[in-house]
Amino acid sequence: MVYLSPNEDGKLMMEPVLFFQRTLGMRVFICHINEKLPLLKRLFSPENKRILESFTPEKLQEFIKSSMPDLALEQFSFCVKTGKRLPLLVSESNEGGYEFMIVDKSNSATSLKPKKLDKLICHSYCPVMTVNKNYPVKEIKKIVIPVDITQSTKKKLLWATYFAKKYKAKIIIVSAFTLNLDIKKSLVYQNSENTKTMLLKRGVDCEVKIINAPGQEKHKVILKFIREENPDMVIIRTHQESNLLNDRIGKFVSELVHRCQIPVFTVNSRIPAIPDDYVLRL
Repeated sequence: MVYLSPNEDGKLMMEPVLFFQRTLGMRVFICHINEKLPLLKRLFSPENKRILESFTPEKLQEFIKSSMPDLALEQFSFCVKTGKRLPLLVSESNEGGYEFMIVDKSNSATSLKPKKLDKLICHSYCPVMTVNKNYPVKEIKKIVIPVDITQSTKKKLLWATYFAKKYKAKIIIVSAFTLNLDIKKSLVYQNSENTKTMLLKRGVDCEVKIINAPGQEKHKVILKFIREENPDMVIIRTHQESNLLNDRIGKFVSELVHRCQIPVFTVNSRIPAIPDDYVLRL
């Protein structure tokens, strides 16, 4: 599923959507949400109210067709909902049966704001791929997986295997080691090597890179590595920070999502893993 608005931002969003649709062979559900206007805007801006009430799935389909006249629509479905974006997107992730959701992270006028996007990633019932509409996706040949000792790896490894086999991509397992200890005796090293072994057994080309960075912030170390390595995708497992609302994905994940211009594929703790046998058949 992809969430977009029927405007210039939406046209740009269709470029990465089409890349993944064509290369993965998936059916795409395009969703637009008409947000309810505050009372004062409804009273004093009747034109906005009229536009909101008149927008339909058929008009969304017309917009996509007029934007991309050569696009065959057999693999696309369209829906329009009215309400608050965040609750509706979380509800769709639970009820729609989607493999994953694609959303824009460019912080444009019509995209979700960073805090709302973090909450969506935290509460979504399916993985969320964040893309920047201003940075087209042309290929997936190198995938980075940041590894943390506090995170479970099974779910993201299954998705990493899926994408790596689909695109014949290489995976780089990376971790920032920020303690003054022997790296090879650390849990970071053990987890990274275990991850590498699991991927090699699945026929995935991969390597491990442990960055020795004592005293540095992990997200800054990994972001620097990503800029230098120039991968095509990041896959990361989120871990919620404890708070009263349980709606934080953690600074490390949030920084990677919003500061990486490439697609970042996030898997949270409530999402069931895709079946091993399905991945291994690829």
